[in-house]
Amino acid sequence: MTVIRVDARARGYEVMVGPIEAGIERILDLAQGTTPVLVSEPRVFALHGTSVAEALGAQPILVAEGEAAKDWDSLHSLLANFARLNISRTTPIVALGGGSVGDLAGLAASLFKRGCPVVHLPTTLLSQADSAIGGKTAIDAFGEKNLVGTFHQPTLVVVDPAFLDTLDERQMRSGYAEIVKYGLIDDPAFFAWCEANGRGVLAGHRDLREQAVTTAIRAKARIVAQDVEDRSGKRALLNLGHSFAHAIESECGLGSVLHGEAVALGMVLAFRLSSELKHCTAADADRVAKHLGDSGLPVRLADIGLPNRGGPLVEWIRRDKKNADGKVALVLAHGIGRAFLDRSVDVRQLTAFLDRAA
Repeated sequence: MTVIRVDARARGYEVMVGPIEAGIERILDLAQGTTPVLVSEPRVFALHGTSVAEALGAQPILVAEGEAAKDWDSLHSLLANFARLNISRTTPIVALGGGSVGDLAGLAASLFKRGCPVVHLPTTLLSQADSAIGGKTAIDAFGEKNLVGTFHQPTLVVVDPAFLDTLDERQMRSGYAEIVKYGLIDDPAFFAWCEANGRGVLAGHRDLREQAVTTAIRAKARIVAQDVEDRSGKRALLNLGHSFAHAIESECGLGSVLHGEAVALGMVLAFRLSSELKHCTAADADRVAKHLGDSGLPVRLADIGLPNRGGPLVEWIRRDKKNADGKVALVLAHGIGRAFLDRSVDVRQLTAFLDRAA
């Protein structure tokens, strides 16, 4: 069992990487005599939920699968179930599933009775390596990704790599994009490791998967601790490729493109734009595109049916939360492992770039 500490001001917590059984014991300790509530979705619950619910003695609540869970109706229904069960402010809300389940359950936990503890049991590569850590919760609203949400740090995260054995190839590739992100932000040696070992991670090599996930968790824990509520700009680096990705998801229709697929393409676009602006070399941008493309991820807007859509994509980007004072902010790069936040991107230049980036 590997334990990684996330220092998030007064709400620090541990991420346990290893068999779920050890995490179950910790959750029961945290419950303080209350009955935990297990939030999951039908497919994941059928694979893993029965044994987890029985071990916890938990009340299971099932929500919709994927992005469909992240809407007002799902949030209302989940809160109504909390009220029906009359859970207390010390009752652990246990989120078993991918990023969407974690986002919804975390938001509901942050709102009910002004805050209940949430425990994440992430079952996808994307949620294990990224979304379960950091305390961001959200639902989609008004056509925009993650528009309504809170910061609500988990009480505990339990990452069991064995859950990944049931993950389909497309979801695995999607999660892998978020792992590569950590090399591109500030760890060029890890990006080189991904180039050498990414195929093994995707193919199911247990040790490589655990090493990749653990490295990503340590990186995110370090960055989150420096900027817990995403105010100083340091945590914004975790959004490398995400401004493009959220625009792509909204333009395609939320849920039609997997988040990691959009992030992969977004990171390629960030490096291509950085190269065009002379922040980094074309060779670095090509290297990023090659690795993500070789991993089976989209690297061109045409790959997802969005060529020559600069205007609509920029309109979505202009709504991004990082923007301020009417200026577009994007995470760009001076090279592999050298990401930075540019707070004054020229909108006309960005539109022209996206029109050319077919």
